[in-house]
Amino acid sequence: MRVAIVGASGAVGQEFLRVLDEQNFPISELTLFGSKRSAGRAYTFRGKEYIVKELQHNDDFKDIDIAFTSAGAGTSKEFAETITKHGAIMIDNSSAFRMDEDVPLVVPEVNGDDAFNTPRNIIANPNCTTIQMVVALKPLNDISPIKRVHVATYQAASGAGAQAMAELIKQYSEIAEGKQPTIEKFAYQLAYNVIPQIDVFMPNDYTKEEMKMYNETRKIMHAPEISVSAMCVRVPVMRAHSEAIWIETERPISPEEAREAFEKAEGIIVKDNPAEKQYPMPLDIANQDPVYVGRIRKDLANENGLTFWIVGDQIKKGAALNAVQIAQYMIAHKK
Repeated sequence: MRVAIVGASGAVGQEFLRVLDEQNFPISELTLFGSKRSAGRAYTFRGKEYIVKELQHNDDFKDIDIAFTSAGAGTSKEFAETITKHGAIMIDNSSAFRMDEDVPLVVPEVNGDDAFNTPRNIIANPNCTTIQMVVALKPLNDISPIKRVHVATYQAASGAGAQAMAELIKQYSEIAEGKQPTIEKFAYQLAYNVIPQIDVFMPNDYTKEEMKMYNETRKIMHAPEISVSAMCVRVPVMRAHSEAIWIETERPISPEEAREAFEKAEGIIVKDNPAEKQYPMPLDIANQDPVYVGRIRKDLANENGLTFWIVGDQIKKGAALNAVQIAQYMIAHKK
């Protein structure tokens, strides 16, 4: 495949390079694009050096098969036509097109075939928190349709980008030295703190991040009847998001049934042994590919309820890996 990465110098762009190599993705040609500021930077991939080109409105994408884009919604919207006009498939990691009716929103383990319905040659990569949640919801929904989802997220600094990760490290260092911590990427100090706000507040007092989980889950699962209520919280963790999830299904699902379904599901690893204090934690899951599930138990407040805990690497499965898996799915199931 002739592959392009747009936003190659960013945290997700760099993860694209690592994931493509780890997945042994078939690449005959690779082209890296970035802003005017990052143009000229050199990166090594599979022993060869590649220079970042400035993203411009020209014919640079004429011979590209797949373009992985992660340069922000504004850039994606501005350059979508430039990227796709010669037939390249744009797999976009931003929020630009996720809810557009003519753009599929894809998590391969859940709705991979949607990737073949691309009237605009664009496929949207969902929000990181939504991706790992729907991977876990799918095997349970197959047992008994899910009616309601309540979720509380514990989102790492990585969700706000490489500069945010650096700021968290800097804050701890500054506090240790008795200095005022630098606050630029977050609304408040994140070190030794949690912030119950991710993205801006909407008119209903939910944040944009929380509404993404509401809207995207229903689209991906082809289930407009599912109710989703989210509370998204930034925590002082470097990498990998955690989620506490409560679901209500049409009929009760026992923890044993759920555990068996999780163990058989693609992209999930069960780590659930309370007696031995075994459960997923972001410290262990960072840089891992699967979504990890633990703390599986009945919801004591709901007869048809089940609750569990999941952890996934935000930059991997929550971004770059899912996008690469979309391309892999398309290659494997080419119609």
